[in-house]
Amino acid sequence: MNPLPTGRIPLKLAIVGGGRACRFFLELVGLGDLPYLQIEIIGVCDIDPRAEGFRMARKLGIYTTTDFKDLFKLEELDGIIELTNNRDVLVELVQLRPPRVGIVEHNIGRLLRNLFTVDQKLRSAEQRIVFEKAVRDFLIQQNQQCIVVINTDFTIEAVNDAYLKTVGKTHDEVIGAHCYRLIHGLDAPCDTLRNGMVCPMLETLRTGRSAKGIHSMATAEKASAFHDIVTYPVRNEKGQTIRVIEIWMDLERKISSRWEKRERELKSDLNKLIQEDRLISLGKLVASCVHEINNPIQGLLTFGHLMKEMLATDHLTGAEIAEMREFSGIMTDELERCGKIISGLLSFSRETRQAFRDIDLNEVITSVVDLTRHRIELQDLYFRLALTPEPLFVHGDTNRLQQCFLNLVFNAIEAMGPGGRLEIVSTAMAGSRTAQVEIRDTGHGIPQKHLDHIYDPFFTTKAMGEGTGMGLSIVYGVVKNHQGEIEVHSEAGKGTAFIIQLPLAASTTEHA
Repeated sequence: MNPLPTGRIPLKLAIVGGGRACRFFLELVGLGDLPYLQIEIIGVCDIDPRAEGFRMARKLGIYTTTDFKDLFKLEELDGIIELTNNRDVLVELVQLRPPRVGIVEHNIGRLLRNLFTVDQKLRSAEQRIVFEKAVRDFLIQQNQQCIVVINTDFTIEAVNDAYLKTVGKTHDEVIGAHCYRLIHGLDAPCDTLRNGMVCPMLETLRTGRSAKGIHSMATAEKASAFHDIVTYPVRNEKGQTIRVIEIWMDLERKISSRWEKRERELKSDLNKLIQEDRLISLGKLVASCVHEINNPIQGLLTFGHLMKEMLATDHLTGAEIAEMREFSGIMTDELERCGKIISGLLSFSRETRQAFRDIDLNEVITSVVDLTRHRIELQDLYFRLALTPEPLFVHGDTNRLQQCFLNLVFNAIEAMGPGGRLEIVSTAMAGSRTAQVEIRDTGHGIPQKHLDHIYDPFFTTKAMGEGTGMGLSIVYGVVKNHQGEIEVHSEAGKGTAFIIQLPLAASTTEHA
């Protein structure tokens, strides 16, 4: 980035945020009267194409996009000005930017407006030097990364507050000090042969180009911390390097930020998968409940016709009245049974946000049994439910745990033919404050070679169209999300047992 013959530094910039601030900045650059800077706006990004700055840029023939990543493809891009005032956007820009593209926060617009006004009044050479220094200091201070300006003799000329905070020094202690002595306690510049460290500063002075290296250094917070250091040359009108700008990035913080973002994405994906799996389970439940509801409806129709014939006569005998009372009682019971089935389906299908609280694990299992009982009866399975007499309170989400057990029960049912045996047993593990639920079946079992893969997403041994391969993956995710453990015991041709252990809530004793 060499200065123009006029003494102005050419900058090709893009803007993220196409609102009013963007429009002002385009108008300011259009005046072409910025001292020492020859700014060219080569791209504008905003998620709303109707934003006034976005529309103005399009009229001016400037490249526009709704995805800021497209800006990184622009040739000779020197930097991006972030005008959205959104910290998440700023962090993502810093993380994804190419190495030689700088990021400046939204405050640059307001400052440049003020500096432009001041510049109209400052015409003397001395005043212009003050103005140039104000611009430089602002660009340094507004960046949240550590920035240090170093002279060719390795003395520090300027730093920002982030740098001072990192090294735990005052401004007076830093300015004029040699960088290698201040940071590493050395008597000479870092040298690969002597101390095994690649010095980006030396590389830039030798080649005149930007350089990069990773250094471990003591900070105010840690005895040793790794920083990614990038250097940029500052040249005079003859093209000679007269200063070097160093930018530090805390690698641990960078990795931590990416990890937290990825963790949020994974949790969001798991919630979406659970809801989709609930819809699949709902389809299975509806198919079996249709039969369960159809039987009482047929009975209601039969009793309705009988009562209609009895009421066709003018007088009812005592026996007929007693018979009608019996019919109405049976009809009421059947209607209540239908209502309970529908209520259970509606409750299960309702989409809710994840909410952890103390819940009785036995109640969750009971609700799953109520939803699947008719399916078990239709398949002519022997069913045994053995729950602890006392509640088993765990800290968890009812819907997620319900889906977890429902997947295991469905797998067990589908693995058996008529006459199979399904058992669900809950116990409180003595001395470990752990609740255990075991779901056993006498189905075809899982081959030994598949046991290591059953929790892998999309892994299934079922025929095409009979399974998605996500059921056990979701079960594993839910159990781990509840700080629990899951294990499986299976033998081909004999059956399978899944054992889930969850930590009991602190309130278990209180509730009991």
